[in-house]
Amino acid sequence: MTEDQHSMPFLDHLEELRWRLVKSLGSVLVGAVITFFFIDQVIEFLIVPTRDLDAPMDLQVLKVQGMFMIKWGIAIIGGVVLAIPVLTYQLWKFIAPGLYLNEKKYVAPLIFFTYLSFLIGLIFAYTVLIPFSLNFFTSVGMSGIQNNFSINYYFNFITWLMIGSGFIFELPVLVFILSIIGLLTPAFMGHYRRHSFVVILVLSAFITPPDPVSLVLMSIPLMLLYEISIGVSWLVNRNKQG
Repeated sequence: MTEDQHSMPFLDHLEELRWRLVKSLGSVLVGAVITFFFIDQVIEFLIVPTRDLDAPMDLQVLKVQGMFMIKWGIAIIGGVVLAIPVLTYQLWKFIAPGLYLNEKKYVAPLIFFTYLSFLIGLIFAYTVLIPFSLNFFTSVGMSGIQNNFSINYYFNFITWLMIGSGFIFELPVLVFILSIIGLLTPAFMGHYRRHSFVVILVLSAFITPPDPVSLVLMSIPLMLLYEISIGVSWLVNRNKQG
């Protein structure tokens, strides 16, 4: 680290943080506007899982402002998703002055794998978790009672699954960062492997609906991600030692 980085006044740090937040919020706003231009196509894409269920499912708008709130809510979420590379870069630029120079070379792969991991989590939720969960909940109905659901609750349900899954799939990236800082090692992660499986089950139960199928479907990739994360930590520590 340079002498300037050590001697930066506290108020300068606050000013730096303020501008990083402004740029981050600006990127989210731009992403939200872009998403809103394609909002009908996005909504159509998100309701596709309801059409291939064993038990029919109908969505209804139950509030006058229902679709207005849904469209803007999805646009904002889309803005966050599109802005993830910018958000990652702004966060890295804020903490970079506290890192050694040789640690700053990781910024490009960090941004790439942060976005890639999040997208993989979204895809997993959309193609696996949501169809299985919808089939489970619609199958427990009764004869003579139709599966009519509020579209607001439907989008709350699937966005919770998708965003939660996206963040969970960031586990290797988090391990990557902690390994660079020196807080995680492969030996440490290997030693607490059994404990991690318990934490994984708790996280899976928190994110997924209360059914055993979704719990298992979320737990299996999380366990694989943990093993991948051990390999990521090993590579980082090997590179640092080399």
